[in-house]
Amino acid sequence: MAQYHTNPSNPIVFFDVTVGSTEIGRLKMEVYADIVPQTAENFRQFCTGEYRRDGVPIGFKGAVFHRVIKDFMIQGGDFVNGDGTGVFSIYGGNFVDENFKLKHNGPGVLSMANSGKDTNGCQFFITCAKCDFLDGKHVVFGRVVDGLLVMRKIENVPVGPNNKPKIQVVVAQCGEM
Repeated sequence: MAQYHTNPSNPIVFFDVTVGSTEIGRLKMEVYADIVPQTAENFRQFCTGEYRRDGVPIGFKGAVFHRVIKDFMIQGGDFVNGDGTGVFSIYGGNFVDENFKLKHNGPGVLSMANSGKDTNGCQFFITCAKCDFLDGKHVVFGRVVDGLLVMRKIENVPVGPNNKPKIQVVVAQCGEM
């Protein structure tokens, strides 16, 4: 079993997920504000809808998991384009890799998706297995604390070209506990 960081002062956020029209459950995630405060705050605000543009909440509510690879990871968070090409953060566009202190040491690790060094935005992934080959390339900023079964349900959704789910997987609701 992978060793995880836990700090009771870290925020706990959640996603209520649907596959098609079916509610499949809740993912609860600890975000490591004590180790990667900028990255954690970016994710937290997109969960709560606190970040606003022209008075309108911007964030993960209604966003899809656009890439699912069994035994590897589930990726989402592109509320800009919905297909993995969108970039946005509470800091503007991209933001830098805060640090690589934490590792992709098992299933349920929450990490930033990117397109290279210092290109973090709104996209994230959750590992479905140990992915140590990603260490030093993607910033780990949290973990699933409840809802690994929900993650497994997403992982097992049928996919088509580019690992896109054939049935839409949506963050129907999200927030902070």
